[in-house]
Amino acid sequence: QQLVAVQAARVDTANSTRKETGLDADSVTDLTDRVSGGNLTWTAPADGDWVVLSYWQRGSAQQPEGGPHSSPTAYVVDHFSAAGTAAITRYWEDNLLTSEVKQLLRAAGGAFFEDSIELETKGLQWTPELPKAFEEHTGRPLAPYLPAIVLDNSNQVFAFEAELTRQIRHDFWETVSILFNRHHITALRDWAHGLGMSLRSQSYGLQTDSIASAALLDIPEGESLGFKNLDDFRCLAGGRDMGGHRVLSCEAGAYAGSAYSTTWDRILRTMGGAYAAGVNQTVLHGFSYATAPGVSWPGFAAFSPYSGAPGYGESWGPRQPTWQHAEDVSGYLGRVHRVLQSGTPRADVAVFRQTGYSATGIGASWLTATGVPLGWTHQFLSSPLLDLPNATVRGGRLAPDGPAYKALFLESDFFYGSTPTLALADARKLLKFAKAGLATVVYGAFDAALTPGVPAAGETAELQGVLDDLFALPNVRRVTDKALVGDALAALGVTPDAVYGTSSTLLNAHRVTDDADFYYLCNGKHAESVKPPVARIDHEVTLRRTHGGTTVPYVLDAWSGKAVRLGQYTDDGDSVTLRVALEPGQTLIVALAKPGSFGDRNGNRPHAVTTDADQALFTDDGLVVRAAAAGTFTTRLSQGRTAVSKIAAVPDPVTPTTWTLEVEDWQPGDRATSTRTVAHTLSLDTLLPWSQITELADVGGIGRYRTTVTLPDTWTGGTGAVLDLGQVSDTCRVSVNATRMDPVNRIRPVLDVGPWLRRGANTIEVEVAVPLINRLRVSNPAVFGTTTRQAYGLVGPVRLVPYGQATVE
Repeated sequence: QQLVAVQAARVDTANSTRKETGLDADSVTDLTDRVSGGNLTWTAPADGDWVVLSYWQRGSAQQPEGGPHSSPTAYVVDHFSAAGTAAITRYWEDNLLTSEVKQLLRAAGGAFFEDSIELETKGLQWTPELPKAFEEHTGRPLAPYLPAIVLDNSNQVFAFEAELTRQIRHDFWETVSILFNRHHITALRDWAHGLGMSLRSQSYGLQTDSIASAALLDIPEGESLGFKNLDDFRCLAGGRDMGGHRVLSCEAGAYAGSAYSTTWDRILRTMGGAYAAGVNQTVLHGFSYATAPGVSWPGFAAFSPYSGAPGYGESWGPRQPTWQHAEDVSGYLGRVHRVLQSGTPRADVAVFRQTGYSATGIGASWLTATGVPLGWTHQFLSSPLLDLPNATVRGGRLAPDGPAYKALFLESDFFYGSTPTLALADARKLLKFAKAGLATVVYGAFDAALTPGVPAAGETAELQGVLDDLFALPNVRRVTDKALVGDALAALGVTPDAVYGTSSTLLNAHRVTDDADFYYLCNGKHAESVKPPVARIDHEVTLRRTHGGTTVPYVLDAWSGKAVRLGQYTDDGDSVTLRVALEPGQTLIVALAKPGSFGDRNGNRPHAVTTDADQALFTDDGLVVRAAAAGTFTTRLSQGRTAVSKIAAVPDPVTPTTWTLEVEDWQPGDRATSTRTVAHTLSLDTLLPWSQITELADVGGIGRYRTTVTLPDTWTGGTGAVLDLGQVSDTCRVSVNATRMDPVNRIRPVLDVGPWLRRGANTIEVEVAVPLINRLRVSNPAVFGTTTRQAYGLVGPVRLVPYGQATVE
């Protein structure tokens, strides 16, 4: 280790905090030249108590967690210097990137990936050039400020006067952020580009501006494990969209302690909300290796066992029974990704965040708690994004060719005691945007604003002058109560693209192409655990058109890939209003596109505005109404005409009472990577989870349920039915009379099976694949024995619910 400096400072208890000793900033004295042979010769002044501080620079000695990973030992490099990144790239070039590998990389394309930045040291993050970089950035030397920055055993030790301490720490971490984004993110990205590759990175975990990092990266990435709520994704989405990139990725499904018990249902519910917050690529942990020394059945998993217990789920691959249905799930995910990567994003409000951290769970006042449940969408921007080429205002929109924000929201800095701070340069940019017509709402005591860093002479007064000019503009509103943010936006004429009319757990994302608006809707959660839990919703939603009244709404079924024109809605020219009913975690994709899109043959036919039938929908036969009971139904059509439709008798719902269940019981084979299956055949008169069936209590594998339903002779072509599976876990596939149905929506397992039913006997088969955890509890109790037995299988109740259908003439 190398001695950097020695200082003395006088104790000032007026500056002390609960954990920090107060010091007088003006008393800091450099004693470095008084050190000789490792000894300091100095006499403290008599005016109070003094402390002596010595600063030592050394490597962190951090190694990859859970090693050993390499021989000789590998250490974490300096992430804040050109030398640190060069050490990595030089190693790759000298040892890994042969000419053949380089050719293969260029041919394959793709991205290098860097996991979350987990630099760990009990001291202060440092780099040798930091003092020089600090002075270049701030115009002031770093050394006199070191007492307020240095860490001991990961804790702050000393503090100056509170405001000065805040400013110093802000300037320090802003400098570190600049170095990280310049020497690490940008340098690695440019190196990857030289190899024909892009860079995908989880650029958070430090006190650095990850919003700015996201704007620099080809593919920024978050994670469902480390992110506390959807605002963490909205931070990265702001960087992605202002940076002009297309993809925001998410490392998904890494649940602690859930190895071999992770269900696709859980992943889908997690990702449902993340997609609404800007994510449009899901990355799952894969089946990386078959085996390794000491591995037990069913084979190697990179993150399990973990410290002798079930690790992180899941290393997906053919070892899981549900893998046989993975094509259905990946088809759904791929279609969602396709929609959410189309065109350009839209967000209602840009929230200016002066400290660009993510993975904090900190949201935006009013918008997160109140605005989002009403339909508002927002993203976060940090200072470097205001200098990007698309940070312009046109037509009252910020970044008009990208997210096209309708308003900018500024509030106090959560990360520094909610202090009303704003950099002078940023204030000038916000004033420029507002003068160009951008609606702006400011919440907080900005009539006494401070600079986030140590101000230059006269800078605070100059800042207040710029803010006074900002506040004087007619399109700027100031509020002192966060509950009034929504009223301020309304007073400025700003409304969300999606309007619910009631507070709801519905989340939405909006994308715009040259000829369509795509709305992704999810009855989702802001965080993994939310109270009260999400419940079913059923209410109207109004969706704004970008392309005017030339478009009609389509429902895009991401499970089947089918697109159907919506049969019932109201149209006011600028928007359409439809009813949305979704179970918790369920999603809906609506496209406002020109008639005849997606192969639709209903063109400009009139649609239903109201009906007293259960449902009005477009089919190959045109507009039809459906009902679960006979009757005469009235439908008002969009051109003003009223139509009357008659539906004859509809059979009663049927609940099958007997089932045959054939099970493939997956058990350890003669090697860690081999699986043997044991067959079980059971007759069931009641559907129960496998954990409550004696023969299946500790079984994981695949079960095939079969039943026969007899339909009456009155069954006609005007009669159909939906099959409601009730509770089923985990994945499933359905066949009716030996014909496989469309993939089952895992969140709401209800299928229209009408076209495949017939008079008389009908065979229904439900194939269910369940995780292996119940088997592993008994086959490997040392690791999995404490896990609770899980309730998998087809539990139901399963119901075949007939409907009558009539064409609207």
